[in-house]
Amino acid sequence: MSRKYFGTDGIRGTVGQGPITPDFMLRLGHAVGQVLRKNGGRPSVLIGKDTRISGYMIESALEAGFASAGVDVLLTGPLPTPGVAYMTRALRQDLGVVISASHNPFADNGIKFFSAKGEKLPDAWEQAVELALEDPPTWIDSANLGRARRIAEARGRYIEFCKNSFGPDLSLKGMKIVIDAANGAAYHVAPDVFHELGAEVVSIGCSPNGFNINDGCGATSPAALVKAVKEHGAHYGVALDGDADRLQLVDAEGRLYNGDELLYLMVADRLAQGGRVPGAVGTLMTNMAVELAIKALDVDFVRAKVGDRYVLEELSARGWQLGGEGSGHLLALDKHTTGDGIVSALLILQAVMRTGKSMAEQLAPVSLFPQVLINVRLQPGQDWKSNAQLARVQAEVTAELADRGRVLIRASGTEPLLRLMVEASDGAMAQRCAERLAEAVKS
Repeated sequence: MSRKYFGTDGIRGTVGQGPITPDFMLRLGHAVGQVLRKNGGRPSVLIGKDTRISGYMIESALEAGFASAGVDVLLTGPLPTPGVAYMTRALRQDLGVVISASHNPFADNGIKFFSAKGEKLPDAWEQAVELALEDPPTWIDSANLGRARRIAEARGRYIEFCKNSFGPDLSLKGMKIVIDAANGAAYHVAPDVFHELGAEVVSIGCSPNGFNINDGCGATSPAALVKAVKEHGAHYGVALDGDADRLQLVDAEGRLYNGDELLYLMVADRLAQGGRVPGAVGTLMTNMAVELAIKALDVDFVRAKVGDRYVLEELSARGWQLGGEGSGHLLALDKHTTGDGIVSALLILQAVMRTGKSMAEQLAPVSLFPQVLINVRLQPGQDWKSNAQLARVQAEVTAELADRGRVLIRASGTEPLLRLMVEASDGAMAQRCAERLAEAVKS
């Protein structure tokens, strides 16, 4: 069954345009409630959100939809996506709901869900919701309507959860760290986590106003973090995205580390601590140099489709723990059930503290292949798969790269974009080939 509303990471779009409208959100809450009630009992769900101005509207509509289906609701207010996953599990809720469009600009918003175990839900569950959306509503009588209440302890409990992922024998005392929360959901969480672990914290991107989420700050705009680290003479900088499930790290020299490199550091640190790492999972976009470096550690490496949910599925199927994407989504399943930017940053800093070596020194075995990624906006109804010119150019580029690189073309699951990636041992060649592909799509 093809899905009408769900993409690779929940439902996302521009506010005021379908499906990100209040009437649809009411229908969605009611439909999800109907699916939950099929399991019997009186379901209860937890709803968290990021800092977008539209979060109030969507939260109210979802709350009404759930109540109309006889589902109780707990409201946390602004809370990172991984915080919602944790609190859903900790409070024994039947479902976790996140109102966020992650790294998108404030004009967008979206919904994603977590199971009672704090895990991303499978495609089959999303299909069941889509089927329920097609059914007429079944209104619950007044005596059985759902109730809603706000909980104040979610932020504090999640801060403690994050701190507990850091080695109890370690401290960040003596370390100055810049925290950029992208004016998003972690604005009142991340600075406190690092401060309470002993670091001197400089906060930027921690003054949300409903409109400035991801605006020139955070993991998608790390230049602000690089500048702040240099200005304040900090040891490291941590940039999160709007819902804090991914990160970028910067060292004192202003060098930026992406998720591929951070995944290697997590694997290497786990091995150095005597841990067992049978394998790690990357994606089709993972830099080939990282794959080779991880395999050199005698650790197996496999690629999943792009998207942290597919990395998670591959890890779960193989019984492995460590995986991630170059965008900064990192998974350590022995620490959390989903990607967590704050926890991932702490695991990397933990490796720095234990080894006494900088991130740059630890990454000496990894020399990244140049990757060029060009996003081409697709027009409504544009069928790029049937583009004969693109197919011809792709074949020519693949032949030119031979065994010195690779091409990956895929449609974004969250935006109307075609992502063209060329990776090659020669950066100029990668750029030239990527531009040829982009021109083929535009023509």
